[in-house]
Amino acid sequence: MYNVEIDPESGFCFGVVTAIRKAEEHLHRLQDSGEGLCCLGDIVHNSDEVERLRNKGLRTITHEELTHLPEGSTVLLRAHGEPPETYRRAEERRIRIIDATCPVVLRLQQRVKEAYNSPSRPQIVIYGKNGHAEVNGLVGQTEGEAIVVEGPEGLEGLDYTRPIALFSQTTKSLEGFRGIIAEIERRIAAGTDFKYYDTICRQVSNRADHLREFARAHDVVLFVAGTKSSNGKVLFNHCLSENPRTHLLSNATELRADWLEGAKSVGICGATSTPRWLMEEVAGKIG
Repeated sequence: MYNVEIDPESGFCFGVVTAIRKAEEHLHRLQDSGEGLCCLGDIVHNSDEVERLRNKGLRTITHEELTHLPEGSTVLLRAHGEPPETYRRAEERRIRIIDATCPVVLRLQQRVKEAYNSPSRPQIVIYGKNGHAEVNGLVGQTEGEAIVVEGPEGLEGLDYTRPIALFSQTTKSLEGFRGIIAEIERRIAAGTDFKYYDTICRQVSNRADHLREFARAHDVVLFVAGTKSSNGKVLFNHCLSENPRTHLLSNATELRADWLEGAKSVGICGATSTPRWLMEEVAGKIG
């Protein structure tokens, strides 16, 4: 018999909770008409949750499909945010937007835009994952000019004799961000303006310390996250660094009995894109 604990702090961040609530509210209003709702990209980086909402009528579309929707269609923008070009295209097509962009991301977009339009016209540097939806939205605030760096190696292309403004994707690690700051400070020419803005969401970043503690408290840790979740990979590695018996799985079907051999205490946790119901299904399979 195992002592099974689901981490009470794991699961959707408030931005994702809001986006899913807005989707479900709209789908509920449409259920009698048979009309569905489109979401621009996966509403969350978890295929099981995407499938659950698809069964309720939420259709995931690409940016290319957006330009071919019938006029008057309704499209949900997920928590990650979108560049200005997306809003322009929707307006041209007379598409109604349900904007579920996370408020933290919206504030970050505004700060990037203000820095880009400032009189000094600094080089805008974004610490984040190339191609990530949130990062694409940030780059769009600079008419595509922002430089995205995933690590110190990406800093080679900067001109250290010109002003620099550094921002971070909201879900990146504080430790990594501080490393980027230190490297720019080491390289920048004397007297050159360098400003950096800590735009990391604390609801996400504070989970790392908590999860390391959670992992130490259990014999085995089962980390539930979708394969597309960047945040999931990062938080999983935090758990693994504290407990070598940490295993990554997408859902209960991937649970292996040998993972639990000899264990008395099993901890179940997940990413900011992991729904609570998936963690509960894993717990139910353990018995």
